[in-house]
Amino acid sequence: MNKFKIALGSDHAGFELKEKIKAKLEEWLYEVQDMGTYDKTSVDYPIIAKGIAAKVADGDVARGIIICGSGIGVAIAANKVPGARAANCHDIYCAKMSRKHNDANILTMGGRIIGEDMAYEIAQTWLETDFEGGRHQRRVDMI
Repeated sequence: MNKFKIALGSDHAGFELKEKIKAKLEEWLYEVQDMGTYDKTSVDYPIIAKGIAAKVADGDVARGIIICGSGIGVAIAANKVPGARAANCHDIYCAKMSRKHNDANILTMGGRIIGEDMAYEIAQTWLETDFEGGRHQRRVDMI
């Protein structure tokens, strides 16, 4: 599989998991653009989420991964950017289906909800699953 560029970010609640995911992505040979935050100091997650979503929508990066406490807030914020399709995933099935059927280009996860090993499995599944197209393309186009 061809490796591509990924924008990665988090708020303070997702910082620790973001750092672990970053190391794993680099180990998997993805090019990672870390868009913050860079420590546990409180930050406003919509700013980070919208910045990553804009990079994905503009084609500066192929995909984005954003982590906050639950993954919900960053997904809502990212999905306000036209062209962003953020999916909040906390299991393998959702990660796979968000790619196969929805062509999600941003993965969000909750650092306070899932453990490190599960986050790795979710990210790997999401990154390695292709969009099926076909009947799903028509529906994605409606979004």
